[in-house]
Amino acid sequence: MKLPVHFYKPLAIGAPQPLRELPVRPERMIHFFPPHIEKIRNKAPETAKQCDVMCGNLEDAIPIESKDAARAGFIELLSNNDFGDTAMWVRVNALNSPWILDDLHDIIKHVGNKVDVIMIPKVEGPWDIHFVDQYVSLLEAKYGIKKPILLHALLETAQGVTNVEAICGASPRMHGLSLGPADLAASRGMKTTRVGGGHPGYGVLVDEEEGKATRAFYQQDLWHYTIARMVDAAVAHGLHSFYGPFGDLKDEAACEAQFRNAFLMGCSGAWSLAPNQIAIAKRVFSPDVKEVLFAKRILEAMPDGSGVATIDGKMQDDATWKQAKVIVDLARLVAQRDPELATAYGW
Repeated sequence: MKLPVHFYKPLAIGAPQPLRELPVRPERMIHFFPPHIEKIRNKAPETAKQCDVMCGNLEDAIPIESKDAARAGFIELLSNNDFGDTAMWVRVNALNSPWILDDLHDIIKHVGNKVDVIMIPKVEGPWDIHFVDQYVSLLEAKYGIKKPILLHALLETAQGVTNVEAICGASPRMHGLSLGPADLAASRGMKTTRVGGGHPGYGVLVDEEEGKATRAFYQQDLWHYTIARMVDAAVAHGLHSFYGPFGDLKDEAACEAQFRNAFLMGCSGAWSLAPNQIAIAKRVFSPDVKEVLFAKRILEAMPDGSGVATIDGKMQDDATWKQAKVIVDLARLVAQRDPELATAYGW
């Protein structure tokens, strides 16, 4: 076990000093794109203007024969473009794949100073993070990377969920976690072929009532437990959590409902797989204007967070002050990216 005194020491001579705190920025959506498709690469700079985070996908959904092209396309895109305030991430291939070493080496060698976060699929325990942490440190030192590249773990297996707390505390490089519902469903043996979202067969049947022939059935959220566990582990370690992919691109209402559940439970954002989901994530993960304006009134009535205040007949105390501060702090971040919301929030 690494002693606490050594936790923030670089793992390689010449590697940048690990961060003590994560960068403060909005991350309402992580927009995935396949870098091997030239048409999509050409549109990426314009798409990035709408997104908080862009993520080049090298893993699932990339054909085996296109793995090298996807890696090369991502490097070409970052080499030839400046994406400004939009964060640039990459999801590399799994640690047991034949492409992972080239993914990490080539990306860090050629565009390591432009990559903010590397997303690691199917993380099962802290040992996976330790391996990537050490290898990335060596590459950063070798190629003169100026700022540390952060790591983001995908929870896609039952073992990964079981070890989620240890994963979060494995390295100062840790940025956060994302839920991977499709692979996790397969790992658990869940009886669904859906990529995220609910299932019409998973719910609660109300008790029988005399005189009523039918009993109401209420569909439940398959992912409630896992999201709650992920959020708790992430927040306890000062990290961020994200809902992953919602596969039914046409069902915007269901996508929005799933995103909103994740937002209310504490997630910072969600993945977007298509342009229409960018707008959904932006809408859901931006605090409601009325909520922000009311939260600002709470902070104004209780500047130091102590005492009690009554606003519109509702009692406010230090607990509601903390809730209000969460909403207002997030609204300030969002306002930096969205001038229209900044005006609506009163800034």
